[in-house]
Amino acid sequence: MDANRKKRRQRQRRKIRGRKRVFGVPDRPRLTVFRSLKNIYAQIVDDTVGRTLVSAATRDKALRQKVGYGGNKASAAVVGERLAQLAKQKGIEKVAFDRNGYRYHGRVKALAESARKGGLVF
Repeated sequence: MDANRKKRRQRQRRKIRGRKRVFGVPDRPRLTVFRSLKNIYAQIVDDTVGRTLVSAATRDKALRQKVGYGGNKASAAVVGERLAQLAKQKGIEKVAFDRNGYRYHGRVKALAESARKGGLVF
């Protein structure tokens, strides 16, 4: 098994372990993060109906000009702020944070802290 495949498999296992504990309900939907090498994506999901309520990413037209390169902590912080702003408009204040198998470190941490700063409660 090559290194990348092993790394992907380990992340999938961590993701499954985390999802056993984190479940988005209407009162407290799940904020999930996905990061690729060049971009970061975040969405708030209500798992009871399987619907995405709010999403933000470095690839969004509104953020693309502001961010530039999407694979760093500064761009992750911008995405977190935007997500919190959109969530507030929808009336969402409390969320359950799902780091999706990634370490709470670097871009994931920057996104979470800026979302908190924007008014979301974890």
